[in-house]
Amino acid sequence: MISRVSQSVVVIETASGLGSGVIFDAQGDIVTNAHVVGESSAFRVYLATGKSYEGKLVGTFVADDLAVIRITAPELHPAVFGDSDHLRVGSIVMAVGSPLGLQSSVTQGIVSALGREVTEPNGIALPPLIQTSADINPGNSGGALVDLNGEVIGIPTLAAQDPQAGGTAPGIGFAIPSNVAKDIAAQLIRSGRVTNSHRAYLGVQGASLPNGNGVAIYAVVSGGPAEKAGLRTGDVITAIGERATPDQPSLASVLSSLQPGQSVRIQITRPDGSMASVAVTLGELPG
Repeated sequence: MISRVSQSVVVIETASGLGSGVIFDAQGDIVTNAHVVGESSAFRVYLATGKSYEGKLVGTFVADDLAVIRITAPELHPAVFGDSDHLRVGSIVMAVGSPLGLQSSVTQGIVSALGREVTEPNGIALPPLIQTSADINPGNSGGALVDLNGEVIGIPTLAAQDPQAGGTAPGIGFAIPSNVAKDIAAQLIRSGRVTNSHRAYLGVQGASLPNGNGVAIYAVVSGGPAEKAGLRTGDVITAIGERATPDQPSLASVLSSLQPGQSVRIQITRPDGSMASVAVTLGELPG
């Protein structure tokens, strides 16, 4: 089973480093993480056979940390993508990738939790993730998290950081669910961009205030949901619904759990110190 999956996992070399990817279809599309691709548009892709091919960027969607690149190569072995909605906590899984350039390395663990809300170091809140105890080491990003049937049920993305000891926290890794990866990859392949992100959009740019006092709005997107609801530059967002937003990462996390078209009440403090509760109908995050 692992030997079959390993044929579908590739090494992606960019100008800034190495990552992993999973062969998505027979025409040479490969799904990986957006942070693996970075700012590159050309790549060197190494198959499990040892052969390498030039890769070209198809598209990226940074909000879900997903990207697709394409190679032209014969006799590719696309992975089988499973249904991540059927995952259960405690299920045995394996991460297949190329940590530190060690191709087709396998680590084993379990599904530790589902629906984890995680914000990347760059402040981007990812879709609800799979938490796994399978080790996700540098270079594993963009590879395959597979079940015992050999089906890809997630794309390993990052390991948790230990704020006290520093470095990664052992046994706590996160993967993008396969159903999200399939959907976003198919859209990128079809049109080069995401046309239906399924992600809520407020339409503001904000910065965290000191001491967890909220998120100050410094720009409002013209015609966006926030502007239509009356939010203005200088307002401070302190909560969305019943969830406090003491800083920018928490605001991003709350929005990632909501849906386009959903109506929410946003608690704000105006520049004059007055407080208000504003009803906002969320839009859809553009791709």
